[in-house]
Amino acid sequence: MDRSAETLIALRRIVHALETNARSMARASGLTQAQLFVLIEVARNGHEMPRDIARALGVGQATVTLQIDKLEARGLVRRERRLADRRAIWIILTDSGRELLNKIPDPLQQRFAERFAELASWEQTLILSVTERLGVMFDAEEAPSFPPAER
Repeated sequence: MDRSAETLIALRRIVHALETNARSMARASGLTQAQLFVLIEVARNGHEMPRDIARALGVGQATVTLQIDKLEARGLVRRERRLADRRAIWIILTDSGRELLNKIPDPLQQRFAERFAELASWEQTLILSVTERLGVMFDAEEAPSFPPAER
C-alpha cells in the first residue's frame, strides 16, 4: 500500500472517531453538535462573551448567537449584561447546563487537547503544520470548523 493510501486511511479513522464521539455526545445530551460545542466553550470559564465563543470555535457570531438562543431556551445558559460595559453581554453556564455536561461522555476534543498539551512544543508545531497542509491539499481552507447551524 502506498503512503497516500495509508494517510487517507489514518485520516478516515480520525474523522470517524470525531463523528462517533460527537454523535454519542449529542445523543446523551439531546443537543445538536453545534449547541454542544457552544455549551462546552461557555463551560471552560463558566461565562464567556459571544464574540469570544465565536472566535474560539472559528465561526461567525451570528451562528453562535443562534445556538445561544436555543441553549438559553432550554435553561442551560443565561445572558447577563456586564457591569463594566452595559452594552456587552456575558453568556453564563447555569447549574442545569453544568449538570448536563457532567452526564455526557468525555468529549474527544478535550482528551486531544490534554494529550496535545503534553507534547513538546516542536511536536505541537509539527502536527499543526501537517494538519494545515492537509487542509490545503483537501481544499478545506474555507470549510466551516463547526457543524452548520440548524434553523
